[in-house]
Amino acid sequence: MKTIAIIPARGGSKRLPEKNIQFLGELPLLVHSILYAQENKDIIDEVYVSTDNLDIKKIALQFDAKVIDRPDSISGDLEPTVTALKHVLESIESNVGNVVLLQATNPFRPKELLKDAFKMFKDNNFDSLFTVSRNHQKFGKIKNNRFEPFNYAIGQRSQDLEPLFSENGLLYITKADLIHENIIISENAFPFEVNHIFAQVDIDNPDDLDYARYLYHKK
Repeated sequence: MKTIAIIPARGGSKRLPEKNIQFLGELPLLVHSILYAQENKDIIDEVYVSTDNLDIKKIALQFDAKVIDRPDSISGDLEPTVTALKHVLESIESNVGNVVLLQATNPFRPKELLKDAFKMFKDNNFDSLFTVSRNHQKFGKIKNNRFEPFNYAIGQRSQDLEPLFSENGLLYITKADLIHENIIISENAFPFEVNHIFAQVDIDNPDDLDYARYLYHKK
């Protein structure tokens, strides 16, 4: 059974217009994820871009990705990502066993990340896997104009905090059967830890893009 990569990239974006085709270095944002998938041909059999936008479609085809035209009915701001993934699976004839979700807004990934994550996924027969990063910040809530610590006690050293982790969006691996059930991250999903500066890049607004461009030229 095949393992395919799906890159959802709709046209609408309010905080950063035309987000998925903004240039990052010499390439549109979307293309960084397409090339990453293509560099892992030993794992990924086919690369699909799901989009409702003609300009995105042209760019994806230019870089040899397959394009699935996403209907307007599942392209709204509030539509969950899994809907696009499920639509791709329902639109192709390939016998797909696993889906690798690559978000265009997370363009930087450590070179060996997919190789290492996929080996963990296969060796342990997980039904899904997603990347997380450890957070070393001191979090709290503000109630009635007072700050209430959430994950620490006032005066506690940062290095003594109980570890907290966040979903960083670098990649997701899920069995296709789960996608058909509208699930990307299952209850038993394995959290694959990635503590790398690339995990801090998630482009949703102009400041995020500026930071990504800074890292691109720096790294």
